[in-house]
Amino acid sequence: MSNFKEIVTKAVVGKGRKTTTNDYSINPSSTPSTILGCWIINHNYTGEKEDDSVKVVGSFDTNIWYSTDNNTKTEVAKDKVTYEEHIPIKKSDDYDDQDEIIVRAIKQPSCIKAEIKDNSIEYTVEKTLAAEVVGDTKIRVGVDEINEQDPLEEEISDEIKEDFIK
Repeated sequence: MSNFKEIVTKAVVGKGRKTTTNDYSINPSSTPSTILGCWIINHNYTGEKEDDSVKVVGSFDTNIWYSTDNNTKTEVAKDKVTYEEHIPIKKSDDYDDQDEIIVRAIKQPSCIKAEIKDNSIEYTVEKTLAAEVVGDTKIRVGVDEINEQDPLEEEISDEIKEDFIK
């Protein structure tokens, strides 16, 4: 005879992913001659549910190494960038306020372009964020009832010595 049982468990009930490209500008203390490198560090972010999306609030630090005085000296221009992204969520199940939000940087922010315009440096940053909503869900499984005892269970119970159990 077959019947069904419902198991309540945590599962991913919604997920989404978003790649963004944003342009920024920084005014260095000295007039730049050449851009030598651009690094993005200290990427931090958190996510929270907002309607059918996850709102991600984050920040990162940009360090742009550049030359000055006709390529005779170097300096580093620093910029702290804050951002807010909305990742649309595809739901596989309904979710509520107790659900957990997990946000991951699939591709950390990286500088894909930097150029000198007048006396400022304009740079482009690309990143990919993914979000998952984890919540309670039910799984329905078929259960076959067996009237005879499992032979493996008999073997295990025969090996248990009562005097070792305190």
